[in-house]
Order: sequence, then structure tokens, then C-alpha cells
Amino acid sequence: MGKKYEQSLKAIDPKKMYEAKEAMEAVLSGEKANFDETVELHVRLGVDSRHADQQVRGSVVLPNGTGKDVRVLVFAKEDKQDEAKKAGADFVGGEELAQRIQDENFLDFDVVIASPDMMRVVGKLGKVLGPKGLMPSPKSGTVSPDVGEAVKQVKSGRIEYKLDKTNIIHCSIGKVSFGAEKLFDNFDVLMSAIASARPASFKGQYIKSCFTARTMGPGVRVNVSKYGE
Repeated sequence: MGKKYEQSLKAIDPKKMYEAKEAMEAVLSGEKANFDETVELHVRLGVDSRHADQQVRGSVVLPNGTGKDVRVLVFAKEDKQDEAKKAGADFVGGEELAQRIQDENFLDFDVVIASPDMMRVVGKLGKVLGPKGLMPSPKSGTVSPDVGEAVKQVKSGRIEYKLDKTNIIHCSIGKVSFGAEKLFDNFDVLMSAIASARPASFKGQYIKSCFTARTMGPGVRVNVSKYGE
């Protein structure tokens, strides 16, 4: 551990369960790195992602965005391509774009959006996009007939949340420069969405634990009982 990390660790109580607003202040305390660190949320759920009826996945627009310049690639037919470009898409195309991804291993983007009529083309890229979490899906809002609106939402701060193999959701909720208030607003919207996504068939404690941390700082435990157990 570096000196800045150790100083930040002294600024928090690792045994304490912080209330949400207090946690946002705590995660910003201590020595900062020489860049605008990302603040992340890590939520452990009681569900088992191996069961199809216990999957938790969705998307939500963070009111203050993520602070990251998101590069968006759009698969659309010609009549929708101008719409995507005007909305701010970084890369727009059809089969020729899919070919570039296959032949050149082109992956210089963060989000893939596709119109439903292009999923036949996109489906062939499953082995490339899937493992990197880039495959578009209706649940995440990245398969949409209104590609322009989908691009605008991603650019303005829409993020996807989903369980990993250890039943934890990892998401960015902003940057250190946002300050505690804006981070809390983003936190509240994301946690509310996760709580609403509780599988109807699941019985037991839904939210097991929640931690927030900045890139170079220690984790802060957050009390999320208001969002359900």
C-alpha cells in the first residue's frame, strides 16, 4: 500500500457502517491521487446468478453522468445512420463495421447500440463482443429502434448494471471531482434501480452488502437497508 492509500485508510473507520450521504463524504476523504479518480459501487446480492430466474440486469440514467467520455458504436441501416451520428455516436455503420471488428479486432469503443433489424449482423459478433460485455441487449436499452435516443442516453450517463459470477454488481457512480452531493444523487438512483430489479422468485436477503471506493482509496461500507434486505 502506498502512503496516500494509508493516509486515506486512517480517515475512515473500516468497521463502521456509514449512512449513504456520510459514505460519499468518507470515500472522498484522505489523500487523493494526481488524477480525477473514479468512484465505484460494489453491491453483493443474495441471488445466485447461475439460475436464469435470479439474474439481475438493467440500465439506468445517472442524473449527473459518470464523468467519462463514452465512445459509442452504432449498428444501423442507412436510414438510421444520420440519426445516430447527430446524436453523438462515435462510430456508425452496418455489415462493413461488423467485418472490421472481425478482421481487424477493432474494439475502440465502450458501448454498442443496435437497431433490432441489425441484430442478425450483430449476432455473428457474439464471440467477440460477449466476453467483453459489449453485446447489445434489449434489457440494457442498447437494442432499440430509436438509436438516436439510445445514443443520447448513453452519452448523458446511462449505465448498465449486471451481476458478475460472484453475484456482485460493480458500477461507476462518478468522479471525485463531482463532490459528495452529486455522488449521492447517482448512488441513490442506481441503488433504487437495483432494488427494483429484485427477481420475483427470490426469497431471502436480497442485498448482502454494499461498498463504495475511489480508484486509489479504501472501501467504505454503506448502509443500504432503506433499499430493502
